[in-house]
Amino acid sequence: MSTLHTRLTDALHGLDAPVALDTGSGLTARSPITGERFGTVAISTPDDVDHAITLAHNAFVRWRTLPAPQRAAVVRRLGELLSEHKATLAALVTLEAGKIESEALGEVQEMIDICEFAVGLSRQLYGRTMASERPGHRLMETWHPLGVVGVISAFNFPVAVWSWNTAIALVCGDTVVWKPSEATPLTAHACAALLRQACLDTGADPDVHQLVQGGGAVGERLVDDARVALLSATGSVRMGRIVAPRVAARFGRCLLELGGNNGAVVTQSADIELAVRGIVFSAAGTAGQRCTTLRRLIAHRSVADELTDRIASAYARLRVGDPFDEGVLVGPLIDERAYDGMQTALDKARSDGGDVTGGERVDVNGSESFYVRPAIVRMPAQTSVVREETFAPILYVLTYDTLDEAIALHNDVPQGLSSSIFTTDQREAERFLAADGSDCGIANVNIGTSGAEIGGAFGGEKETGGGRESGTDAWQGYMRRATNTINYSDELPLAQGVDFG
Repeated sequence: MSTLHTRLTDALHGLDAPVALDTGSGLTARSPITGERFGTVAISTPDDVDHAITLAHNAFVRWRTLPAPQRAAVVRRLGELLSEHKATLAALVTLEAGKIESEALGEVQEMIDICEFAVGLSRQLYGRTMASERPGHRLMETWHPLGVVGVISAFNFPVAVWSWNTAIALVCGDTVVWKPSEATPLTAHACAALLRQACLDTGADPDVHQLVQGGGAVGERLVDDARVALLSATGSVRMGRIVAPRVAARFGRCLLELGGNNGAVVTQSADIELAVRGIVFSAAGTAGQRCTTLRRLIAHRSVADELTDRIASAYARLRVGDPFDEGVLVGPLIDERAYDGMQTALDKARSDGGDVTGGERVDVNGSESFYVRPAIVRMPAQTSVVREETFAPILYVLTYDTLDEAIALHNDVPQGLSSSIFTTDQREAERFLAADGSDCGIANVNIGTSGAEIGGAFGGEKETGGGRESGTDAWQGYMRRATNTINYSDELPLAQGVDFG
């Protein structure tokens, strides 16, 4: 048994999540660290998916009637279990997604944080009371559980995105059916096992959460089933274009987290040292495989050369390698397809006049794994390849002369997830955050584009899909609102002065 296989077995055992790995057809459990294949996991059949939705729907009918603070008990217990098993679950994230240890631990910490947030939220599902124009009447809004929430998540955050949706949904009175990425089936199995244990420990119905495994056919069942009241899907813009109209056709709800082609403006007044640190993590962290990865650097012409040189120097010191090795900061791409996509983009950038530094493959663990050195590409203009998202560590560098020009350049892409500006000029910062500044769902000042906290709603505009998860009032997307008019008088006046006497 290989070292990785031993780590895998130990992790699953430590999480009390045994799984039957087969050698036949099914989802391949694989590690991008070496390309090693551990076996296959059974794919859910159409009947399996229908059964999971039925169980979740039947559980919802009961779950929605419990007071929210009682529903929160299972989420509180999940947070406790995650804290107890943080290192073990993080190791599993590293095995299947290739994240370095600190990033994997950080992702599990996000899960713990959202559990804490959701437990507090259970006592803050507030409605409003409004003045009525009619004497002896009162208006108010009440919020009620929505139904079954389908969650489709991606490989790059194999546990956090699930927890953002699940913790909030459960507290709001919904139930969940989860289809994880085909690349991380064992991590998903472990999370489902922890939540099931939390349900059993608190006396909650384990049917409130269902796990289904598979590819597009499994996802389509969630997309098309009218019992799935809300579909929360994280993935590509191409996926969103398919999902959104199909859910809309049955008048369901969508929460879409799609592409991010994130930009950072560095002004003439910026603290360059601070900017370099923020840019390097945002652009190279997770081997460029975050939806919030920094992909476009828009630098004032007077600082562009120094800034690019310093980033290149920092990149040269980044250790690329096995994410379990101490000191490694850049792990593997998820698979060969990701590597090919990166090389295709770099070739296109060169043909468009770009000057490429880095981007070459690094031999770490043989031909079945795909490690690359992060690339910097000086571009003469924002060409078509720059306006597309490539899920790899490519940082395009563009220059500008005026802040208006920088903002226009920043906004001239189809995506609108995350953005930032590095400046010590308050006017520049406020201009970037204004209505005619960044058009993204996330706009930061003097930090990079990645590393969101759960206290703020996460999501973007334009082709990013418009969804919001996690903080502030994002919980409202998981509930339905009812407007109530209460007549406590013995008269029946009509609104707007209508006389129907």
